[in-house]
Amino acid sequence: MIGGRFMLPLVMYVLGGLLLIGAAIAAVTGVMIALLPQLLFGGLLLIVGLAIERWRYKPLLHTGPDPSWKDTGERFVDPGSGQLTAVYFDAQRGERHYIVIDGQPRSR
Repeated sequence: MIGGRFMLPLVMYVLGGLLLIGAAIAAVTGVMIALLPQLLFGGLLLIVGLAIERWRYKPLLHTGPDPSWKDTGERFVDPGSGQLTAVYFDAQRGERHYIVIDGQPRSR
């Protein structure tokens, strides 16, 4: 079963794909050609925006940190999950990783 947090992006990808299919149909058939820019721009905006969001906002990791990662000392309560999270820096890749310290959601 698909969880709630995965449903909205899936629906948005499908909507973006449908807009691009509509743009392709409008371009090939010449029907509703006036809508071609809106369909094309809307579909691309949804798909590219979702791809950037997936790349930019990394998910929380529930496993221990890699030994080469350095603890930055930063701690925060993740607003989405309510879990206490630690920040680690991977110098080899230049990336930050977010690791759940405990699995218990905090009250807000």
